[in-house]
Amino acid sequence: MNIAIIPARGGSKRIPGKNLKIFAGKPMLAHSIEAALASRCFEKVVVSTDDPLIADAARRWGAETPFRRPPELADDYTPTRAVINHAIGEVANIYTLPEFVCCIYATAPFLQHEDLIASLAALKAHQADFVFSVTTFPSAIQRALRILESGVVVPFFPESMGARSQDLDEAYHDAAQFYWGRPSAFLSNTPMFAGGSLPFVLPRYRVHDIDTLEDWQRAELMFEALKSATELGGVKV
Repeated sequence: MNIAIIPARGGSKRIPGKNLKIFAGKPMLAHSIEAALASRCFEKVVVSTDDPLIADAARRWGAETPFRRPPELADDYTPTRAVINHAIGEVANIYTLPEFVCCIYATAPFLQHEDLIASLAALKAHQADFVFSVTTFPSAIQRALRILESGVVVPFFPESMGARSQDLDEAYHDAAQFYWGRPSAFLSNTPMFAGGSLPFVLPRYRVHDIDTLEDWQRAELMFEALKSATELGGVKV
């Protein structure tokens, strides 16, 4: 049995009610649920939440909420791993210990079900601990700058400032969409960003952090632009 676990607490501060706020015509949470269901990778799509309104919405869109997340795992400081490990334990008690687990963030409206299918295949083929989504930085991180309190600009990597960008190694960052893994790797707190993990590369136009209202507005514009392009036979949303 494979399980999707979608963490969705009710206490968002920067964007109040973020998980239920309407994005492209439906609650933000619904996009993640729909992608998980469409992938047909999962016997159960479970939402871990402390909020009864989120739980009700999750069930309306096809997910299950067989347990309530405890308050001590629903504050501003609880790491995602603790939430997922709690959910794995609850799922194991209610159903059975799953073979594979996928953490899917509730604020990932650009997630594609095909990516979930392909990344699961990679996890199995390479017998990895984890497979998680990544994308490239838009410019060379080796030429990043720091602005000091005095206003002076200094490079993070002075030795790279004279190099051409095409001569520098491309860098990637966590795309914060999904994290496939084996329950044993989650529960033993095996480091995710380490040698036992595989990256699943996404195009930058489908990766958008949504932490502020400005992020939200930009993501909505990009979502609509990609939707229009898809309808015209261009890139896929």
